[in-house]
Amino acid sequence: MTKIVSETIAETIHYLRGHKVILDFYLARLYEVETRSLKQQVKRNLDRFPEDFMFELSVPEIDELVSQNVIPNRSILGGAVPMAFTEQGVAMLSSVLRSQKALDVNIAIMRTFVQLRKLFQSNKELEKQILAMERKYDQQFKVVFDAIKKLIVKETGPRKRIGYK
Repeated sequence: MTKIVSETIAETIHYLRGHKVILDFYLARLYEVETRSLKQQVKRNLDRFPEDFMFELSVPEIDELVSQNVIPNRSILGGAVPMAFTEQGVAMLSSVLRSQKALDVNIAIMRTFVQLRKLFQSNKELEKQILAMERKYDQQFKVVFDAIKKLIVKETGPRKRIGYK
């Protein structure tokens, strides 16, 4: 059995419709099943996958993912519309797929989502600290900035004549 690496999983997580999601063909690769099989299991259990757990991509979303090289090209989809699974949708997949591999993969995916949440939270804390510093130092350097602005602004008085009288 291959080791599931969080960095590999993190690379498959994308932001669509306000959710962090993993596309069905990435999940199928992680679960070591065919994408078609994964989709069949989901369609047999659609009542377990409300819109905030799983949704099918629209044509503009597919085109955007192709343009960003998330999907190499549309032909890789084989005419099928990709499904996007949120964190809750991925958790629900373990109850639908019912294999040890699915359980192991879901645990790794859940841990990756938690790590990403922690990373985003730490970035928000850093952003708050930077903004506080900017406010503090903006006040201290206001005098300097005002002086520089005065030097840059041209005087609007009458110009000195150049040439012969």
